Amino acid sequence: MPARSPRSRNGSATSLRGPAGFSASHRPALRHRVRPAPSYPCAVCSFSSTATPWTERSAFLTARVTPADPGLRAIAVAGKALRGSRTHVTGHVTLLAAMDRTGHVLAQRRVTDKSNEIPAFRPLLDSVDLTGAVITADALHTQHAHGTYLRERGAHCMPRVKANHPSLFDRVRRLPWREIRLDNYDRTRAHHRLEIRRLKAAAFVHLGYPDARLALHVVRRRKDFTSGKLTIERVHLITNLPPGAVTGAQLAAWIRGHWTIENLLHHARDWRRPLAALGLTG
Repeated sequence: MPARSPRSRNGSATSLRGPAGFSASHRPALRHRVRPAPSYPCAVCSFSSTATPWTERSAFLTARVTPADPGLRAIAVAGKALRGSRTHVTGHVTLLAAMDRTGHVLAQRRVTDKSNEIPAFRPLLDSVDLTGAVITADALHTQHAHGTYLRERGAHCMPRVKANHPSLFDRVRRLPWREIRLDNYDRTRAHHRLEIRRLKAAAFVHLGYPDARLALHVVRRRKDFTSGKLTIERVHLITNLPPGAVTGAQLAAWIRGHWTIENLLHHARDWRRPLAALGLTG
């Protein structure tokens, strides 16, 4: 009797060799039903004329677990309207800051009144060495000009994608994420709540953003044990990091660590006297 490939409890295959072994060990009529998995426009990469899709996919999957450049460093860019800075003659003072994951503020710039953070992005980073840096930013900075600027400075970008870029957002969120394998799973229990984060990545040849190579999909589930409330949040991002540059765990750490700038800089500043401490006047 031929050896059977491992199967799950419902009889499905559980390994890459499973489908072939499963069909070969069962009735012959089932063999013709086994077909290669469909390829999507977002799928792994463009295929050359001399390589088969399977060899290209195999090389991509191998690269995903073999970091090519462990020296990359993440820098978070975010802005905040300072609490308590508003006066009877002026509005809130808004600061745009760049901070690394160790909590060091690399640059800080006040946003001009009657403007927003977008024009301040480039002047903020002009004085920072961006070689080998990965810039994480909110959806407001998902701008083509920002992506081109970071590429010219030798940096990578990882901005969030929201409905302020409807075509890009629609393209990313409609990917067949259910059929894309899980790249990272993280489970944390602290502060009377349980948080589960799942990350998936899909590689592109062209995504409609300067040199963007990967689309990222993060699902966060938070269970508050005090109130019993369950919240589910889906986050989409893009990056020009090539497939295999970092692992899924590193991508997840950078995405989660972007909020460090809120915890270490903005929130601390809210409870002090921001204008006096910064030498700013209202």
